[in-house]
Amino acid sequence: MATLSLAIWLPIAFGVLILAVGRDEHANAVRWAALVGALLGLFATIPLITSFDTSTAAMQFTENAPWIDRFQVRYHLGVDGISMWFAPLTAFITVIVVIAAWEVVTDRVNQYMGAFLVLSGLMIGVFSALDGMLFYVFFEATLIPMYIIIGVWGGPNRVYAAFKFFLYTLLGSLLMLVALVYLYYKSGGSFDILTWHKLPLGEHAQTLLFFAFFAAFAVKVPMWPVHTWLPDAHVEAPTGGSVVLAAIMLKLGAYGFLRFSLPITPDAAHHWAPFIITISLVAVIYIGLVALVQQDMKKLVAYSSIAHMGFVTLGFFIFNELGISGGLVQMVSHGFVSGAMFLSIGVLYDRVHSREIAAYGGVVNTMPKFAAFAVLFAMANCGLPATAGFVGEWMVILGAVKFNFWIGMLAATALIFGAAYTLWMVKRVYFGAIANDHVRELTDINRREFFMLAVLAIAVIAMGVYPKPFTDVMHVSVEELIKHVGHSKL
Repeated sequence: MATLSLAIWLPIAFGVLILAVGRDEHANAVRWAALVGALLGLFATIPLITSFDTSTAAMQFTENAPWIDRFQVRYHLGVDGISMWFAPLTAFITVIVVIAAWEVVTDRVNQYMGAFLVLSGLMIGVFSALDGMLFYVFFEATLIPMYIIIGVWGGPNRVYAAFKFFLYTLLGSLLMLVALVYLYYKSGGSFDILTWHKLPLGEHAQTLLFFAFFAAFAVKVPMWPVHTWLPDAHVEAPTGGSVVLAAIMLKLGAYGFLRFSLPITPDAAHHWAPFIITISLVAVIYIGLVALVQQDMKKLVAYSSIAHMGFVTLGFFIFNELGISGGLVQMVSHGFVSGAMFLSIGVLYDRVHSREIAAYGGVVNTMPKFAAFAVLFAMANCGLPATAGFVGEWMVILGAVKFNFWIGMLAATALIFGAAYTLWMVKRVYFGAIANDHVRELTDINRREFFMLAVLAIAVIAMGVYPKPFTDVMHVSVEELIKHVGHSKL
């Protein structure tokens, strides 16, 4: 059974159908169709979890068919322990985003829902593509729905933010295309990514390829200093756009490092690891300080995302199992936590139409149920033990200490900064006396919002208390990757 094809094309088919026939006068039917499409996409990913063999590093659920015969481009899909969890995560977040927009988006509902469903399928395509050209097509195609989502339903500066997002990520990816074409000729006319992993490449070629891939993936993560598009995109994007951007799209770049940079250019990866570790630590520490002075809640969480993704790249380039597995766990947990943080801000914004921290105060007095969820997600964002936010960061810090004590210690300061900016926001928004009439008139969350936040809360706590299903899946594939990357010959 073509599990991955179903996970990719079911949401895309529903998205295209909704775009073609959906109209605003039938908005409710469009919403239900979108929910059915998102749920079918989620159900299609369940066999990945239930039937995944954790004892092998080989690709599973593979599909391989000719696509563009003349250039040996194939429709080749498969997942291993590194990529498996991202397909269910993407499908799950899409369901949440559809539910979150149910009553909020009333204009061009079919286009909004259709864009998210198409985007969901394309992102799962990125995580499961084993052909270089197929990967590139999916990787670039994800830009189009997100560009439309920000540009049409975003805030006052949405056009500027959408252009900045599009140009930054497109320019980075063009160098990757050059690298893919070089590898195609170097491998005797094959776009097979697994064949590229075995290519004997010289020092000069590896360095050039490493930076070509780095240009695409660093912008997507985004790493410091090419991170400036992200706060603008987050602030202007609608709530659903921010959730998908933080929870899934940032992971595409981090995943690229593990699928391309490390296995194809292992010597260059070792040689340039100190550079990557340095800019990752800058992201973790400096961006944490930048988050501390933000007045806009969305901007604060956007900067915290950059700091959290700094942990991921740090973990990948310390070349031990704790670090790489920790980076992967952090990618999944950040999907739950950052998505929940942006949804919480969206709940407040839908009522008060302000993201400014100063516009709130004492929300717990009028929205006690909502405040309980929001504070839980804030604690997870700080990395509180027994929440999803703790597991990955702790593993990366342990791996970093094993690699170099001082690097581990610098990474650990992020937990202090994370607690500082998150608790500072929580104190000013949720606690204290009721600050103004807007807060006094707030109504607590309805059943739809409660369900959406409760599902995420369960995911955040479950992953924090019992991360074994995630680490078991990754273990063998990460071990194999470390064995392959080995020790630097440069």
